[in-house]
Amino acid sequence: MTALTLSTAAAPGLRADAIVIGVAKGAAARSGGLVVAPGAEAVDKAYDGKLAGVLETLGASGAEGEVTKLPAPSGFKTPLVVAVGLGPEPEKDSSFDAEALRRAAGTAARALTGSKKAAFALPLTDAADAGAIAEGALLGAYSFDAYKENGKDPKKGRAPLAEVALLGGKPRDRAYKAAVERALAVSEELNRARDLINTPPNDLYPEAFAAIVQAAGKEHGLKVQVLDDKALVKGGYGGILGVGGGSEAKPRLVKLSYTSSKAKKHLALVGKGITYDSGGISLKPAGHNETMKCDMSGAAAVFAAVVAVARLGLEVNVTGWLALAENMPSGSAVRPGDVLRMYSGKTVEVLNTDAEGRLVLADALWAASEEKPDAIVDVATLTGAMMLALGSRTYGIMANDDAFRTAVHEAAEEVGEPAWPMPLPEHLRKGMDSPTADIANMGERMGGGLVAGLFLREFVGEGITWAHLDIAGPAFNEGGPFGYTPKGGTGTAVRTLVRLAELTASGDLG
Repeated sequence: MTALTLSTAAAPGLRADAIVIGVAKGAAARSGGLVVAPGAEAVDKAYDGKLAGVLETLGASGAEGEVTKLPAPSGFKTPLVVAVGLGPEPEKDSSFDAEALRRAAGTAARALTGSKKAAFALPLTDAADAGAIAEGALLGAYSFDAYKENGKDPKKGRAPLAEVALLGGKPRDRAYKAAVERALAVSEELNRARDLINTPPNDLYPEAFAAIVQAAGKEHGLKVQVLDDKALVKGGYGGILGVGGGSEAKPRLVKLSYTSSKAKKHLALVGKGITYDSGGISLKPAGHNETMKCDMSGAAAVFAAVVAVARLGLEVNVTGWLALAENMPSGSAVRPGDVLRMYSGKTVEVLNTDAEGRLVLADALWAASEEKPDAIVDVATLTGAMMLALGSRTYGIMANDDAFRTAVHEAAEEVGEPAWPMPLPEHLRKGMDSPTADIANMGERMGGGLVAGLFLREFVGEGITWAHLDIAGPAFNEGGPFGYTPKGGTGTAVRTLVRLAELTASGDLG
């Protein structure tokens, strides 16, 4: 993991491989030219106040995600200046928003792969800015090279940026220290989730995932309970058993608990953990299997969030439920037409075995409901329909309470995770009526993401506030990296869940 420090050193005298500055697109009133952002004053002065012109000559425009490199000015102990675009300049008397700083820091960190140390002289006006820059840099420096020779990309032969120094930070200021410590905890756990999502399914199967959770539980003082296949049979977890029945890798239900002696609220988090999804008997077509190791992204997000909450010592009780199974076709696999008796006692007619995520979540939701938490939030790469609706960078939010759905949406936007509130239209429920069982696992094709949400709602205990996050789109980035988001597993929803825990602890979530 990249090291992080707050520094009061002057830019010219700091020894580092590069100094990162921000540039922006100037406001229309200022001819729309390139603007050097606050934080880079010392660098600009060394260029006799002509840095913006030099960068424009090199083609810089200040656009978000743009990187321009140039030799450091005379007198600097740093050999390289890296100018990163922040996007449009803020209006007068306002500053760059947190997400712009995160993305710029992440872009710079990626551009400095192979460097040992970089000084970040981005706009920093308060502790919140320091936290945003730190988070962006730590997430942007992420690289998954565990399966590459010598732990680094053989094509590039370079390791991630090793150290980040935030210039303008205040090492002795409590607020600054807390912001950076929070960024470190959240980023490290989010990157842990990314590692899990990127791990090949032959190495990350339910039992292996459960073992990783148990090890983390010991390290961070969390209580971990693992129900193996025998315990699941005894407990009547028909959904998880049905989905995992076709694989030699047996399913698990993992409960991960963090408790605070000062807690007044209890938040339950439920994650879909399909470590590989072939579709089962309803086999996925060619071209849809290659990235299905990511179908446990919801469980990874829940796991990472609970550990982050523990590291932050939040005054709230948080329980994570990881429904882990591998969905494979075999002679013992669940078939279309089979009826499963779920942990809640309800029966489900399975019409499509590739609609498996809702089955494992249903058992975990009911188990979570038995503890009567103040709220439940589930996270899942649940439906392709949500990707069609919202694309690859935005996840959908459904809930049984409009105010709670709004609160979750606001939390997601605050931490920089694009999300959108979605409805649960009652008329779609009828499509899941079954002549054989209490409910079918499929309904109308149109609005399939909403149908899945309605199915899950059936397994939430009465009177419990609940939200469902369908992260199918942004959980796994198949395109090129951008900002602080890498190619592959993204760790989407971790920051939203941590923020919800913070709001619950402070009493601001209701």
